[in-house]
Amino acid sequence: MSFGDHLEDLRRRVLWAVAVPLPLAIVIFIFSDPLIEWLYRPLDPVLASFGLPRRLQALGPAEVLVIKLKLSLIAAAVLAAPWILWQVWLFVRPGLFGHERRFVNFLVPGSAILTVTGLALMYYVMLPLMLRMLVLFGTALQLGGTNVMDDARVTAALDASPVIELRLQNPAAPAPGNVWMLWPQMELYVAVAGESEGRDGEASGGIEILLVPTASGSIISQEFRLTTYINFVLLLMLGIVVAFQMPMVILLAGWLGLVSEKQLRAKRKYAFFACALTAAVITPADAMSMVIMLIPLVGLYELSILLMVLVPASRVAEGTLLRRSGRPRP
Repeated sequence: MSFGDHLEDLRRRVLWAVAVPLPLAIVIFIFSDPLIEWLYRPLDPVLASFGLPRRLQALGPAEVLVIKLKLSLIAAAVLAAPWILWQVWLFVRPGLFGHERRFVNFLVPGSAILTVTGLALMYYVMLPLMLRMLVLFGTALQLGGTNVMDDARVTAALDASPVIELRLQNPAAPAPGNVWMLWPQMELYVAVAGESEGRDGEASGGIEILLVPTASGSIISQEFRLTTYINFVLLLMLGIVVAFQMPMVILLAGWLGLVSEKQLRAKRKYAFFACALTAAVITPADAMSMVIMLIPLVGLYELSILLMVLVPASRVAEGTLLRRSGRPRP
């Protein structure tokens, strides 16, 4: 093909590549609410376990709309990735030899498997643990004295109350077990039987009025913003996807003769240090999140060494990787 024909072919492939993601983004935008719920789902049990408000804040009129647009574009690009890669492959394939195509045929599926594995590990294991550790830092700063939620009378009253009454002021003669919330302060009170003055309220005729604090008495009120949380999860996903490509990158470097299995084994301590730095960059600034990320990175490095042994360049080029013997594939 001439240079002009290559440019024409490139233009055609680019048009075909964007023909799917753009309409797909419009469809996803219409049904984007489940996508936001899916991203929020790992956070909900963490907030519930710490007694925090189970919601995300939107601090601007257009914040929800912008998030939906962003998620629609990203989700469309992810779902259309196989189609886009196929168009790239159709453009590149005529310029490759047969043995070069075999390398691509191994790298692309391997990269896809690592990507799906990394995202599943992040969503179901790493993200809930990281969120729990991050929320724990805020709830660790407690108010002095005994936590009112440790009082069995308070928990019994909250469990037994079918509804929470919304009031403008405290009732004049509350009965034990009454639960109400003052508006607009949004403070939750419980009336319990007692003989002394309440820790957080006042005693009236043997009745203690106790204030039930949010976040189990923490002096920090934690409510997460929609944009901040979604960006946090998306950046973490991007970091996980990039980090989980390490075996394919190292394997390609080995095929090109840049590294060898012996070098990888000899430089383990330096590699582990690099993995620790990568984990520190990808994760939030706490030691536990770093350790949670470091463990799979070390496992990926060991997988890279194993692939160098099991998938040598000679067998891939000859097409005998999946066969014990026989003639090379054409």
